[in-house]
Amino acid sequence: MSTGVLQFVKGVDFSRNDFSGTRFPHDVEQMTQMTWLKLNKSNLEQVPDELSRCENLEHLQMAHNQLTSVHGELSDLPRLRSVIVRDNNLKTAGIPTDIFRMKDLTIIDLSRNQLRECPPNLEYSKGAIVLNLSFNNIETIPNNVCANLIDLLFLDLSNNKLEMLPPQIRRLTMLQSLKLSNNPLTHFQLKQLPSMTSLSVLHMSNTNRTLDNIPPSLDDLNNLRDVDFSCNDLPSIPDALFKLRNLRKLNLSGNKIEKLNMTEGEWDLLETLNVSDNLIGCLPDCIVKLERLSKLYASGNQLTFEGIPSGIGKLLQLTVLHLSYNKLELVPEGISRCVKLQKLKLDHNRLITLPDGIHLLPDLKQLDLHDNENLVMPPKPNDARKKLAFYNIDFSLEHQRKIAGQMASPSSSVSSIHSGGAKQDALARRKDFIRRRKQQADQQGADKVIQGMSKIAGVGAELTARQEEEEAKQIELKSAVHWKSKMEKQRSKIDYSEIFGDEVGHEEGLWVWEIENFYPSIMEKAFHGYFYEADAYLILKAFYVEGHLNHEIYYWLGEHASLDKGMCAAVHAVGLRNHLNASCRTQREEMNDESEEFLENFGEQIVYVEGGRTSSGFYTTEKAEHVTRLYRASVNGTAVEMEPVPLSVESLDPRFCFLLDAGDVMWIWSGYKSRITVSNKARLFAERLNKRDRKGKSEIETCRQIRCPEEFWTALTGSPNKPEGPIVEHVPEGFVPERRKLYRVNIGMGFLELPQVELPKGIAKQDMLNSKCVYILDANSDIFLWTGKKANRLLKMAGQKMVVELYQMIERPDYAQLYRETEGEETMMFRSKFAGWDEIVPVDFTRTSESVQRVPDLNTIVKRDNMMKTDLGALFLERQPSMPLAESEELMEECNYDLELMESFVLEGRKFVKLPPREFGIFYTMDCYVFLCRYAVLPEEDEDEEEDEKPEMDFKCVVYFWQGRDASNMGWLNFTFQLQPTFEDIFKDKLEVVRMYQQQENHKFLSHFKRKFLIKRGRRGLTRSLGGKWPELYQMRANGSSVCNRTIQVDCQANQLCSAFCHILRIPYKVPLETGQKGIVYVWYGKDSEEWERDVAKQIASDLVIRDDDDSFDVVDVDEGNENDEFWTALGGKKKYETESSFVKHTRLFRCTNEKGYFAVSEKTVDFCQDDLDDDDIMILDNGDAIFLWIGARSSEIEAKLAYKAATVFQAHQKMKQTDRPRKLMLVLRGRESQRFRKCFHAWGKHKEAIGS
Repeated sequence: MSTGVLQFVKGVDFSRNDFSGTRFPHDVEQMTQMTWLKLNKSNLEQVPDELSRCENLEHLQMAHNQLTSVHGELSDLPRLRSVIVRDNNLKTAGIPTDIFRMKDLTIIDLSRNQLRECPPNLEYSKGAIVLNLSFNNIETIPNNVCANLIDLLFLDLSNNKLEMLPPQIRRLTMLQSLKLSNNPLTHFQLKQLPSMTSLSVLHMSNTNRTLDNIPPSLDDLNNLRDVDFSCNDLPSIPDALFKLRNLRKLNLSGNKIEKLNMTEGEWDLLETLNVSDNLIGCLPDCIVKLERLSKLYASGNQLTFEGIPSGIGKLLQLTVLHLSYNKLELVPEGISRCVKLQKLKLDHNRLITLPDGIHLLPDLKQLDLHDNENLVMPPKPNDARKKLAFYNIDFSLEHQRKIAGQMASPSSSVSSIHSGGAKQDALARRKDFIRRRKQQADQQGADKVIQGMSKIAGVGAELTARQEEEEAKQIELKSAVHWKSKMEKQRSKIDYSEIFGDEVGHEEGLWVWEIENFYPSIMEKAFHGYFYEADAYLILKAFYVEGHLNHEIYYWLGEHASLDKGMCAAVHAVGLRNHLNASCRTQREEMNDESEEFLENFGEQIVYVEGGRTSSGFYTTEKAEHVTRLYRASVNGTAVEMEPVPLSVESLDPRFCFLLDAGDVMWIWSGYKSRITVSNKARLFAERLNKRDRKGKSEIETCRQIRCPEEFWTALTGSPNKPEGPIVEHVPEGFVPERRKLYRVNIGMGFLELPQVELPKGIAKQDMLNSKCVYILDANSDIFLWTGKKANRLLKMAGQKMVVELYQMIERPDYAQLYRETEGEETMMFRSKFAGWDEIVPVDFTRTSESVQRVPDLNTIVKRDNMMKTDLGALFLERQPSMPLAESEELMEECNYDLELMESFVLEGRKFVKLPPREFGIFYTMDCYVFLCRYAVLPEEDEDEEEDEKPEMDFKCVVYFWQGRDASNMGWLNFTFQLQPTFEDIFKDKLEVVRMYQQQENHKFLSHFKRKFLIKRGRRGLTRSLGGKWPELYQMRANGSSVCNRTIQVDCQANQLCSAFCHILRIPYKVPLETGQKGIVYVWYGKDSEEWERDVAKQIASDLVIRDDDDSFDVVDVDEGNENDEFWTALGGKKKYETESSFVKHTRLFRCTNEKGYFAVSEKTVDFCQDDLDDDDIMILDNGDAIFLWIGARSSEIEAKLAYKAATVFQAHQKMKQTDRPRKLMLVLRGRESQRFRKCFHAWGKHKEAIGS
């Protein structure tokens, strides 16, 4: 469909499109008013025939193509002014001779072709001002070319095979740029140069120049600014160059110059000097007088430290300095004063060190120092301070203590142990409330006493009069004003007669209006009682009561009525009441909830009609139907690129990930050879797309090639069956998507232009879009129209038409789509085409200062993501002290106060059976247990209740599920499917289920066992039938409180003993003694154990350790140091064990993680265990003598580095707080923990391993 806009197009840039074969758009012939056209890098093999219709074409560019001939079409363009066909395959025979006879032809560019001679009739282009024949194989230039083209301003004949130039070149007196580099020119003496007085650029690199064939005087060339005599083997600088006062750029590299013979006052305006690859041993001192010098290249010479002027720091404009491949051992200190220096190359020298100020250069971006074997860099200023700044985070002790003091750490040490105090009794709380109320009443009474004393003092009469006056005013203000009179005063004086009419409501009757386009519309009586579900209505009833006319006003809202209809109905109901001066209220009626008074108006029966009859006042648009699309995902740096592909199975490739956008569901399909990182980033892209464009309404599913659900194939092919053919690799290796083109729509007086925005390296950036402009982004398979907020209306209309024409005229795949974008509301797919615009990469706060420079708008990201935030407050808190025994007893009593009943069950096979009473308190590491506890709920007492009435008691049930450390999750599954439904049917909403793991029980649960909590190894059934025949060792330990007392079986070895705890050793005899004794149980008391621990240990040995059939075992107390041989023999011989028990009072465990989006350290409770070591994080353990940094198997390298810095902060803090206990910092790897680390955990065992690891 043509929009009729092509005839107004003045110019268009079709560069970088693929116009090979017959793909050139035929619609170009409709651009009859076009004056310029760019077809660079378009794979053209011949000049398109359509150009012959563009008779107004003046400027044509067809560079970087495969043209072999330009015959025919160019001859049909009479107004052609510039022809640029460089970098093609043109030969002399392929250039038409008649184009040079065009009067307006001014620019001719035939460079980088295969010309062996000048094109015929070139001399007739007398109006030419630019002639570029470089990079060809031309051997001679005809005399008549230079004789006739006297208006030339630019002549480039470089990189040919010219031996000489015609003497008529002296006629080019207006020439400004002459480039002759890389030609033999053995017979060209430059005698014609002085006649070219306008010359400003002279390039003669590699043209066999010597001191003899360069004129000694170039005084007349006052405009000469750029001279290149490189690669000519010159022994010295020609004298003629010193006389060029306006010289800006001089290139003398690749010669044999040994000395720069320049004097002060020469080349004062020089900005760039290149003397690389010569034999220079010393730079002249006067070079520092070149105040404008910004670039100095002196690599590949014989320079030493003495050869560089000490005053080089005076070159304040110097930005580039190259001194590579010299003999430098030192460089002058003055280099540090070149404050604008950006690039400094000192590689391949003999440098020993550099000036200290080299680190202070503010703009230095590139410093090349490689291949200086003995180089020792000077220390950076304030280096000690910078060492503390790790990942842009200051880990200095004073800074972290300051932060910890300013904010309350959310991850501070919090113990689940209750502080001591009186039991929380409901009656006590009630008495406390009554006491506070009495105190308040007493205070009020005291105020009255003071008031009375004031009256007696003489001011009573005055106070009384004042109070009576104020009370009268308050009574007057509080007197109720009738709402009818108040409404009359505040009634708005708006004229509604045009809306409702004068005859409405002045006599008995019923009127019904429907809301349409914000206003009420009167309905015929035949339609009264019929209400549409999506509409709103206004109803008025007028009737006489005792001779007075009364009104009832209703507004009815349908169930599916829009917001504007309901609002207008309510507003117009008030307006109708004001119009009638009625005193009634407006009543709201809703569908399916009408009042009886309302229904009486319609004979108590109304009819609902589906849908809506009236239209909304708002402009509504229909949502376009979603088109299912398939994208191939690829990662380019940090960006995710989505390349649209045909919606078919043939598009899938096992090496790639694909995004199937089906609207309600987005599928991430991963081939079996694809990378997991690409799959993860594709999912992140889908998450962002769903959040931004779909408002989170789409679901995101992932699937692998090996196992794809039927829903995926249904969305892709329409059939749930998997295709029979295999999915093969078909995408070419190194496939690169077609380069994007960004067009800017320009509009003028009766014309349109479509130039391209230059994309460096093919990368588009967000800052290329201007709010006042309209752009078209062409990605071949997708084309986007972007409209700026400040673009005018005509420009927007032009963009709408041009994008349609551009979409139609260029050949595209069948699945190509056209999208329209508005500034600020761009879709995720459009944003992904621009580098750095919502990149799909998690921004990590641990980026270094160098890496964050690649992230756009860093300040915004830092503020949004708290990138530099840390929380080390937990490291500066005091260790929580252990709870005294008395408080533990009180806590235990409080936890058992409301316990009424406790039933125990254990999993046997696949069923839960009741646990025998004798085994209460005995657990096995491979079993699961269920405890049903019934608690009394005490009601709140009320003062109004009589003393004889007793409040009714209520209850609640808590089911504790306990899982051993070595037990599988099958026990939990059996409980949730078998036992839990039964409990829920019985107790309904009074049931609570709590799941607990070994050594992670809460205090309420532990209190029910009253410190008798024994954990044995193995499985209950197997151990009872086959166990008990070998010695067993148990360690009893309480962490933080005696409530948390546990007795756990450990390895039966002497090195498991510890002087801080009590141990129980059970030794069965192979053959019973004559007395019938079957074994003995030793209760071993560590020298540092407490008295209550010894009593509890003996009770546990008697009640729990001795088995049901082992009543003949004797219990013997053993103090540390009084062991007999039998004791040590059962432990495998006497060995060294832990006798130092002070670590118990200092042990602390911290968790380091960045799961909150910033690095934070939190402390575990005092009652921690081995399973608190999280594989995903880093843990810090303090035992009073050393600080251990434990590395989880799945922790990141970044977390490890930050945790190390946090550990050093903690080490410094502890050194300051506890000067008598210096701590070492030690590294611990998972699975390789030392005994000093393991002793801090109760009953250390093997780490849990995930299935399949």
